[in-house]
This record gives sequence, C-alpha cells and structure tokens, in this order.
Amino acid sequence: MFNDIFPNVQMDQMWVATYETFYMTIISVVGTFILGILLGLLLYLTNRGNLWQNSIINSITASVVNIFRAIPFIILILLLFPFTDFLVGTIRGPNAALPALIIGAAPFYARLVEIALKEVDKGVIEAAQAMGAKAHTIIFKVLLPESMPALISGITVTAIALISYTAMAGVIGAGGLGDLAYMQGFQRRNFDVVFLCTVFIVVIVFIFQFLGDWSSRKVDHR
Repeated sequence: MFNDIFPNVQMDQMWVATYETFYMTIISVVGTFILGILLGLLLYLTNRGNLWQNSIINSITASVVNIFRAIPFIILILLLFPFTDFLVGTIRGPNAALPALIIGAAPFYARLVEIALKEVDKGVIEAAQAMGAKAHTIIFKVLLPESMPALISGITVTAIALISYTAMAGVIGAGGLGDLAYMQGFQRRNFDVVFLCTVFIVVIVFIFQFLGDWSSRKVDHR
C-alpha cells in the first residue's frame, strides 16, 4: 500500500535525512541559545539606564545584530563559505551548515532576549541592587530566571525558523530533509518524495513547538 502511494520513496534515505535535520536543528538551537543570550544581555545591559550603560558598545552590538538579521539566509550561507571551509574543513554536509545556522539565527534570538529582559519588573532589579547584589548576581538570580518563560518561548520560535533554514541549507548540499526533497524529489520530478519530506518537516515543527510550550509552562510560576 505504502509503495503504491509513494513509489519513489526509499525509507532508509528518509530516516537518514530526518536524523540529519534533527542533528542540525538541535546543535544550532543550542548554539543560538548561548550566543543569543550573550548578545541579548549585552544589548540590554549596555542600554541607557541599565547596569552596564555604554552607548558605544550598545550601538556596535545593535549594528552587528541588525546587519546579520538583514541578510537573507541563503545569501548568508554563500557569504560564509570561506569561513565554514576554514572552520569545518568542508562546505557540504550537516556540520558545514551549523556556522551559518547559528550566525543567522542568533541575532534574531538576541532581539527576542532583549525584549524578554525589558519585561522584567524594574522594581525587582532595584530591590536586588538595594540589597547590595552585584551585577552577575542580578543577571543570574534575577534577570534570567524572571524572563525564562519568555526566553523559552523565544527559542521555540527560533527553533522553528531554524528547521526551515535547514531545509534551505539542504538545497546547497547540507543534507537533511531539504536536501532529499530537492535532490531526490524536485530535480527528478519525484513529487511523492517532496510531499513526504514536507510531512516529516511539519511533524518535527510540531514536536519542537510542543516541547517549547511544555517547557515554558513548567518554568512559568506566575
């Protein structure tokens, strides 16, 4: 029955492609979360009226974030080919996609982090300062814990964007379901392969969305 509906689909290839998509997404989400938190904290803390107020550093950081957010992902991959080749030793395969995925998504997430931190009640921060709390204590005991539900919601949105990025990266040989859909499906006019790859990608999106919503509810004690 399955072979009648999907005559051109080879499930061994499908499972390998699914693994590669999960691999690229999970590793890039972790990298994006770390880099995005750092950039978001820098944007927030160096802004006017905050702990590390510094207009020069804030302007430089904001400019870097805005520039990378403005570059379309498919172009960013091409621009980063020399850097990727130097860092990974190849421009093909799932590992080669990781630098572009992280660099492309981290600035987007950094802005979500900044927005989440701005939502933290100023009174809580002022109370911590009044008790003599140092900057690192305020960051790790007040800012990040208080904004954690929004940070998780933000990384969930970013993770779903990264899944679509992996599909785009697949078009230029990064592997994953995007690669399979394009190379084995579209180019050979095997549209059953394209359709099944799409179904698998949608399922992966639902999995990440469910995990993100569940995690956000778990840490939200309001």
